[in-house]
Amino acid sequence: MIPNVLTVAGSDSGGGAGIQADLKTMLALGVHGMSVLTAVTAQNSLGVQGAWELPVEAVRAQYRSVVDDIGVRAVKTGMLASAELVEAVAELLAGTDAPAVVDPVGVSKHGDSLLAASALDSVRTKLLPVATVATPNLDEVAQLTGVRVESEAQLRDAASAVLEHGPRWVLIKGGHLSGDAVDLLTDGSEEHWLRAPRHDNRHTHGTGCTLASAIAAQLAKGDTVPEAVATAKDYVTGAIAAGFALGGGIGPVDHGWRFRGGS
Repeated sequence: MIPNVLTVAGSDSGGGAGIQADLKTMLALGVHGMSVLTAVTAQNSLGVQGAWELPVEAVRAQYRSVVDDIGVRAVKTGMLASAELVEAVAELLAGTDAPAVVDPVGVSKHGDSLLAASALDSVRTKLLPVATVATPNLDEVAQLTGVRVESEAQLRDAASAVLEHGPRWVLIKGGHLSGDAVDLLTDGSEEHWLRAPRHDNRHTHGTGCTLASAIAAQLAKGDTVPEAVATAKDYVTGAIAAGFALGGGIGPVDHGWRFRGGS
């Protein structure tokens, strides 16, 4: 049986991030991807030109339609936009017997806001407590906790601050630091440091969505959290290395890099 994985996220019309990146990642990693659309964006390589969130009842209906009939082995969340959507999705996750990977999307690669400021408290108090793994980048850590990371040594402080809000594991993504791309995965007792060479490629749109979806795919296949994160990191590193120019701005990572001669 091919495991079923559900993404709850926004649409990226340019195909580099969001629902589109999630489904491409899931296909590449051998699971069946399903989707709950939370918002529609007008988005390309230059930025986000518009965003329209869906009604809570539409999001809830999509989720119940998929989970109640088909079932899921893992769920990944991305852009949730508003406090109402965050709280509705958190309630749905709490009632689903499957690991949840929460990517607390705050801003796009281009700096466009994808989460209302009024929703931050709902992320802290409702969404993070139901996460099996939370995957914030350093900007999102600062948004959620006030902790600002400027060196690898401070990744532990960031992880501790996020864990206080209740996720079982947190993956602090240190990609915005200089040097190697270093991430810290921890549950507060175990620590796993993941390092990869930094590739000289600015086409990295969709990196966060892709990583969270890859983790969810591996969890659905039965990996432990550390195993899933390590495999996902390898996949994303290859996708960044192969990332391609698309449009006039920041292009996406290449979700199909393994099909084009990658190992």
